[in-house]
Amino acid sequence: MRAPIRAFVEAVSRTLEVPGPIVEFGAYRVEGQERLADLRALFPGRAFTGVDLRAGPGVDQVGDVSRAPFADGSVGTVLCLETLEHVFEVRRAFDEIQRILAPGGLLVASTPFHFHIHAHPDDYWRLTPSCWAGLLEPYAARQVGAVGEPSRPHTVLALALKAPAPPARLAALPLAAAATTAAIARLAAERPLAARVAWALKGWLRSKGERRARAAEHEVRWLSTRP
Repeated sequence: MRAPIRAFVEAVSRTLEVPGPIVEFGAYRVEGQERLADLRALFPGRAFTGVDLRAGPGVDQVGDVSRAPFADGSVGTVLCLETLEHVFEVRRAFDEIQRILAPGGLLVASTPFHFHIHAHPDDYWRLTPSCWAGLLEPYAARQVGAVGEPSRPHTVLALALKAPAPPARLAALPLAAAATTAAIARLAAERPLAARVAWALKGWLRSKGERRARAAEHEVRWLSTRP
């Protein structure tokens, strides 16, 4: 898990009523990311089930998001972060998430876009913001955002509420998006000084595209909102 994704989930946990029970697909915590990827700590006192294709740290149940092992309408919130690019039957995964979410249920999700191939166990998809918006069309409300340089964002974020959704939760969705924008922007200021100096010293070696991407690395543009 990358720092902007953690910041996204933290912002959502602070600004939205996150209904339970919570299910996280792609919950395996790889070595070296134990603290960063520990999302259940953000939802104390909530029923939380970590699901992944393999057993290991953070995993309570082995399962596949494209064949979700939960009953219809039984899940309050689905977290699916940096996972769907590894799911070959990705459209089926979207259908399964919508099936298991309760009315008013919340989807918190992300996928990388301009990112290297990373096989866990394989890597199939790069979903554009427009693709996300289309796949979330059946939901009562959605927020789809792109992080990074607009023509090639490094990450796409998504929030969606299943119909029918409580008015208070619908009204809070844009607030969660705004809180995410601020949280990710703060990451730029938190870069270690040594890293900032090293980048500045080698700046003249960078291409214009690299400099533009770096400048926009922590900017979020919410491209699709409803209602």
